[in-house]
Amino acid sequence: MTTNPVALITGASRGIGRGIAQELAKVGHDLVVNFSSSADGARQTAADCVAAAKAVGKTIRAEICQGDVGKAADRERLIAFTREQFGRLDLLVNNAGITSIGRRDVLEAREDEFDALMAINLKGPYFLSQLAANWMIEQGARTPTSATVPEKPSAADVGVRAPCCGGYRPKIVIVSSISGYAVSTNRGDYCMAKAALGMMTRLYATRLADHGINVYEVCPGVIASDMTAPVKEKYDKLFADGLAPIRRWGTPEDVGRAVTALALDYLPYSTGETINVDGGFHVRRL
Repeated sequence: MTTNPVALITGASRGIGRGIAQELAKVGHDLVVNFSSSADGARQTAADCVAAAKAVGKTIRAEICQGDVGKAADRERLIAFTREQFGRLDLLVNNAGITSIGRRDVLEAREDEFDALMAINLKGPYFLSQLAANWMIEQGARTPTSATVPEKPSAADVGVRAPCCGGYRPKIVIVSSISGYAVSTNRGDYCMAKAALGMMTRLYATRLADHGINVYEVCPGVIASDMTAPVKEKYDKLFADGLAPIRRWGTPEDVGRAVTALALDYLPYSTGETINVDGGFHVRRL
């Protein structure tokens, strides 16, 4: 079994998932880099993570594992792979997702496309979290010191390595979106799935608190990636016009740093919380 904490990140072959993986690598997490179709992208993520860790004097492993989170057999294989490769799981990051298929108006939406999106964006993280949580409970039962309160990290520790935890303190992070509350009538299924992830966070946070497992929702805003590249000009103008108080695109690294703060147990007395990484977009203004 590895002595490094282990994170399983779904949809980590590119974009936000890759940014999360790289930031976790820098603080010494071994990684399971999940991908659905891009093995080359996943291999690049793994290589980038090993290099990022080495650059700050850390040694990690990053293994790739194919799996469509919308399929039960693939979810089970992801957990089995993590057990086989590392023997532990400290952090599950539910990041995988697809955009609305066809981007159809709600009056023209198709049921087959709705079902396909919900399988990946909602059912997948719901049941993968169930599998991970049951394993985390099993691991915690074998760790008598899992409830130890972490010491305050020194200045040298902040942003570099986890504070002394005294035991096993697992976490589940669910990556949602500002589309969970900002309406797009041509992406109704996507908006509904992201909104539901907020309730999923609170459900799991409540159920798992007695087991010492904290659950968080990380809610990105408009993030620069290959997925948003086609609308760059549109959002460049929107940011210039004040779309968010912080007038710039978000980056995958911005999201990764938020997840890393959670992974390092810097919010031990918070669970079921939403961490907005959106430049202040969520703030109502007059």
